Amino acid sequence: MKKRILLMAAVLALVVIAAGCSTYNNPVPITSESTGFWSKYIVYPLSWLITTIAEFFGNSYGLGIVIATLLIRLAILPLMIKQTKNSKAMQVLQPEMQKLREKYSSKDAQTQQKLQQEMMQLFQKHGVNPLAGCFPLLIQMPIIIGFYQAIIRTEAIATHRFLWFDLGAPDPFYILPVVAGITTFLQQKLMMAGTEGANPQMQMMLYIMPVMIMVFAINFPAALSLYWVVGNIFMIVQTYFIKPPVVEGTAANDGKVRGAKK
Repeated sequence: MKKRILLMAAVLALVVIAAGCSTYNNPVPITSESTGFWSKYIVYPLSWLITTIAEFFGNSYGLGIVIATLLIRLAILPLMIKQTKNSKAMQVLQPEMQKLREKYSSKDAQTQQKLQQEMMQLFQKHGVNPLAGCFPLLIQMPIIIGFYQAIIRTEAIATHRFLWFDLGAPDPFYILPVVAGITTFLQQKLMMAGTEGANPQMQMMLYIMPVMIMVFAINFPAALSLYWVVGNIFMIVQTYFIKPPVVEGTAANDGKVRGAKK
């Protein structure tokens, strides 16, 4: 399961790169007449949303991106809350997980297999998904690609400025890329807090993904970095204020997690 998730993340990252390479040098303008499922139902609606908001605020396309990002985040908020609670439920189960690690401390293959089986039984018993922390990122990927193409394929967006940068060009001072990388790390750290050691592969992604985002942000239009930074800040605030599920009696009540299972 962990290998499939990592493979999915790698494939989606490659899709982002491929999308960028295929459209950056020769972007086809997006309009209401654009054809094809991706252009018509993903890219154009995002372009229309940003443009409509920007025109309402005096052609401030940077503000249009910020508000559009917040609206999208609010639209997927129920799913994000569910995933965040699931992630925090992992923190609640850490004492039980640590007991299992101590019980099956031997490093031979048979013992480690038994440990994984016991871990999965614990997760299933409480309705917890140990890989939930990475799901929000996977869900965002199509939106990121759509935003990227909406930005470079909408001439009005690409030719406007916001704060110190051109929306259609990389940030010349690398401020947004650095902030995007830092907020990506913080957001993932909060989501995965308390699960250290449970998923070594996902722990690796905690450090790989911010670097990938920073590299993308350095080379891609600053408008995409703006989207990423605003979205990450939204997620950080959301994660901080969501309370973990209640543990009824911990070990005395067999570590029941209330509210983790949906």
